Amino acid sequence: MSLHGKRKEIYKYEAPWTVYAMNWSVRPDKRFRLALGSFVEEYNNKVQIVGLEEESSEFICRNTFDHPYPTTKIMWIPDSKGVYPDLLATSGDYLRIWRVSETETRLECLLNNNKNSDFCAPLTSFDWNEVDPNLLGTSSIDTTCTIWGLETGQVLGRVNLVSGHVKTQLIAHDKEVYDIAFSRAGGGRDMFASVGADGSVRMFDLRHLEHSTIIYEDPQHHPLLRLCWNKQDPNYLATMAMDGMEVSLFYSLIGIVHSLFSSHLLPSALIWDIQQMPRAIEDPILAYTAEGEINNVQWASTQPDWIAIGYNNCLEILRV
Repeated sequence: MSLHGKRKEIYKYEAPWTVYAMNWSVRPDKRFRLALGSFVEEYNNKVQIVGLEEESSEFICRNTFDHPYPTTKIMWIPDSKGVYPDLLATSGDYLRIWRVSETETRLECLLNNNKNSDFCAPLTSFDWNEVDPNLLGTSSIDTTCTIWGLETGQVLGRVNLVSGHVKTQLIAHDKEVYDIAFSRAGGGRDMFASVGADGSVRMFDLRHLEHSTIIYEDPQHHPLLRLCWNKQDPNYLATMAMDGMEVSLFYSLIGIVHSLFSSHLLPSALIWDIQQMPRAIEDPILAYTAEGEINNVQWASTQPDWIAIGYNNCLEILRV
């Protein structure tokens, strides 16, 4: 798609409902495709697959499918080479794996980590392992994290149904777990971190789950809602506290914390250059003002100069 040669640098899509969760596709042939989840306070939510048309420079809704509760997170399979089935995962009451085609999206499997009941504690978030796409991890309000093994039938042309099983489930925090993220530290697949209502960031190793390491605790013990590893340097980790106006960035090996910027629940998106760390960073290098409260910001991993922003019922992508 030759959008880089065009003058227009912001593209907008209006959904029929409030946009909450969203994620860029990483497949090389679907560079300007995103999945969007609705936020409707009823048992009647939706997920849309949208793509930017090169000729018209307009977003087109490829298909829409039902999702009972709002999706707490949406994520495409991290398959930059296109060798796995075209899969999409969503979390909410359960972890669901969907197979996407040009004309429809069908449910492949519904994963419940409570073997003794048809019901499970709501899932707050999940992450898909970039090194091994057959692994996913979910976080839950029941204080646990669950690592799932996925059977994807990755051979091209194979049409087996995708299935999954619990590889391990562990009590990760003293209170609710709000987010989980795999690390690529050391080039491996086995390290992941989680944050939760106890205000701590904890590190785990799939090879030694009998131990965990608390690598950061919020000074006021405020619940930590989200975390994200730096994709270029896996020693850096960012986290955000509930009701806070800061994002904390720290070096995971030595636990030094630097508060960087204020962007949570504001009608603006700020782009910061952190190359001057650990010196305090006062001003962003770019600023964008939305027409409403921003619910989500997502970089395109295959196109690092494009960013997606969700607010109200709108998705906007812009080149930075």
